[in-house]
This record gives sequence, structure tokens and C-alpha cells, in this order.
Amino acid sequence: MHDEQGKAQFGSEDVDRLRIALARISRLVDRQVSGDGMTRTQLSVLATVAKLGPLGISELADIEGLNPTMLSRVLGKLEADGLVSRAASEADRRAMRVQTTPAGRSLHQRLRRQRSQLFAERLTGLSAEQASRLLAALPALETLAEQLSRPQPHRPQPAKAGR
Repeated sequence: MHDEQGKAQFGSEDVDRLRIALARISRLVDRQVSGDGMTRTQLSVLATVAKLGPLGISELADIEGLNPTMLSRVLGKLEADGLVSRAASEADRRAMRVQTTPAGRSLHQRLRRQRSQLFAERLTGLSAEQASRLLAALPALETLAEQLSRPQPHRPQPAKAGR
């Protein structure tokens, strides 16, 4: 499971199992805590702005990995629903900043509480051994999440045959 430098080595089946389990958990939580009919992208943008805001539009686009057109649509919907507001930056009046409204902060906090409650209820169904293993895995999962949030260095694509 480790190479000569002590780095973890995972088989493709293990990688697939982990990826599928994490994605399934995410989808199931999204289904059970609906977010008042909001899309995953809308929920993610609202959460990012609630946690880190006020943010510049380009900074938010980078964090969320969205192109400016898509972000503009998402922010338009959130703004129309009264969850975020956009205003000119104090430092540069040409730049826009986005922040949550009181209604947006309230919705974000309510959804966080509901998601935490859902997890707490389901965690009580784990055996003591499973719970211990899950707690021991938290630092690794947090590190993986941090690594996934960083931009990857450009990797050249393989040349296509026949060109």
C-alpha cells in the first residue's frame, strides 16, 4: 500500500470505491436536505459567499471553478431570491463584490444544521469499530479535500493518433 518513498499507493478498484462512496454520500445528503429547490451549484456558491464573503466576482469564479457566464447566472438567481447582493467594491468602483443577505446567511445556517443533524443521526447507526475507523480517517479525508481544491499543474494531453 506504500511505495519506496512512503507514499500511499491505491489500486484502481480502491480509488473507484472511495470516489463512488464520497459521491454517493454527497448526492444522498443533497437529496435529503433539499436546499429549497436550489441546484448544487447555487448551494455551493451561497455556501462559499457565506463562509468567505464578501468576495470579488473573479475570486468567487476561481474558488467555485465556474466560468463568468455561469457564475453570473447563478448569482442572478441567488440575487433574485434575495440570498446575495452585489455591490461595487470600495477599493475599485469598477469591480463588483458579492455578499450574503440576512436571508442568505439564515438559509445557509439552516441547511448546515440540517445536514449536520442528518449526519449525526446516521453516525449513531455505525458500530463502535466503524465509528473509530471513520474518525481516524478524517485527517486524511480533509487533506484529500484540500488537495482537490488546489489547481492542478497543466498536464500535456497525449498526442492523438493519425494527426
